[in-house]
Amino acid sequence: MTVLETLPFAIAIAASPFPVVPAILLLFTARPRPTSLAFLAGWLLGILSATTVFVLLSEFVQSGQTSPTWISWVRIVIGAALVGYGLQQWFTRRSVTEPPAWMHSLETATPASAFRVALLLSGVNPKIVLIAAAAGLAIGNGDLHGWTEVAAVVVFTAVSAVSVAVPVLGYAVLGERVLRPLGVARDWLTTHTNAVMAVVLVALGVALATNGIQGL
Repeated sequence: MTVLETLPFAIAIAASPFPVVPAILLLFTARPRPTSLAFLAGWLLGILSATTVFVLLSEFVQSGQTSPTWISWVRIVIGAALVGYGLQQWFTRRSVTEPPAWMHSLETATPASAFRVALLLSGVNPKIVLIAAAAGLAIGNGDLHGWTEVAAVVVFTAVSAVSVAVPVLGYAVLGERVLRPLGVARDWLTTHTNAVMAVVLVALGVALATNGIQGL
């Protein structure tokens, strides 16, 4: 197992528009820099925690087995679940013109509340947790040990969070100059979130389930 093998999972999280819209919305609040940076920190911590839990779980359950078949079955189950989530997103998709009601609460968010929201969105959201689980199990079941395993988790987390980091860090460096293009991106993502997420989930789910079947 190499770090590169976890990149499809990380890209799947990064390609999700779900966390990007609230991250951009926070840039239009009264305290955009600290609030958006706190959101990014919470998002990173949530993904890191979820991935680490499944790395440890994989090592605990493996118990010295050289080629456990359970990991293949887990990949099949997670892949099927991702496909199911994706199909649900696709068939229930609809075009919207504004973010869901809960996102409006972000207009008055503080750094502390933004951190909590991001932690919940990344560490509790079933779709994100399923993808983090697949990556964590792959890392824990691989041939990485010690600091190389830690590095794999860190790289996975960093790549997963890149879509949130780009607007947040872009604003931190460039200021209000990035707000206009980010506003356009926000509107497009708000309208097409479900469709984009559906495609990402189905593609990853099929690939993961296929990988699991091949490992049986």
